[in-house]
Amino acid sequence: MSARRFRSVGFDPATGKEAFVVARPGGFLEELADAHALKAAAVLVTVVGAVLDGGKSSDAELAAFVPSLCAALEECVGIMAADRER
Repeated sequence: MSARRFRSVGFDPATGKEAFVVARPGGFLEELADAHALKAAAVLVTVVGAVLDGGKSSDAELAAFVPSLCAALEECVGIMAADRER
């Protein structure tokens, strides 16, 4: 990602706290953050897909997923845009 901002690289197993980095474009930490973002997006897609397949969720329950889906989509689009710039 070309923008300098905090990126999640997962959780510290010892503390349970989320770890963030400001990664150099094209660097190892950026690759790690990209991998974490894509893994998180894949998990989110699986969870939302299972909820939708269940067919018993209310509109309000489904709406609760929108911010997370939007954030994951934004992160994935950012990854693709950065790859295109290289």
